[in-house]
This record gives sequence, structure tokens and C-alpha cells, in this order.
Amino acid sequence: MNLKISGHHLDVTPALREYVTTKLAKVLRHFENVIDVSVLLSVDNHKETSQRAEISLHVKGRDIFVESADGDLYAAIDLLIDKLDRQVVRHKDRLHDHQHDGIKYRTLGTTPTDD
Repeated sequence: MNLKISGHHLDVTPALREYVTTKLAKVLRHFENVIDVSVLLSVDNHKETSQRAEISLHVKGRDIFVESADGDLYAAIDLLIDKLDRQVVRHKDRLHDHQHDGIKYRTLGTTPTDD
């Protein structure tokens, strides 16, 4: 997995880098097939919610993009990780829900049911 953390109008300190990686580890334990992760942390002084966090996660078969904004950068990262966690779990469920028994392995007289 390639991890890229960058800042826009912001210096990414080792504390911020460590915070993002520990929070991201929580998400990555749900899904192992992550190819590339790109995190962008930015500060914009023109808006009310001036701290933004964006993440682009490339997994096998899909790109997931999530963004969040808050007055505090750590709170924005927390919101970002919560949104990303929900999307990764949903993507994993979609991958695993489409697996059914093949026709030649079904017993005679049974039909597939909608669970």
C-alpha cells in the first residue's frame, strides 16, 4: 500500500502524520486490498469551516473519495475516517454479497432465495 499525506497551506507535522496513520489503520483492518491512499490536509482562511481533510482510496475495482471540513483539523480527520469506514464496509459487503452457489452445485428442486 502506498500512503501519501500532503498539506495545502499547512505543514504536515509528525504528530499529524501519526494521527492520520493510526486512524487510517482502523479503516484498513476491514479491507486488505488497498492499493493506494492519498490524504490532503488543507487550511482555508476565507471560509467558516477552514480546516479540510480529503482522502482518495484506491482499492481493487473502485476508487473511494471522501472529504470533510470542520473548525478543528483533528475533528475533520475524525469525520473523514468515520465516513471512509462506512464506505469501505459497504464496498466490502457488496463484494461478498454477490457470491452464490453455482448452478451445478445446487440440489435439484431448490431455487435461489432472496436473503
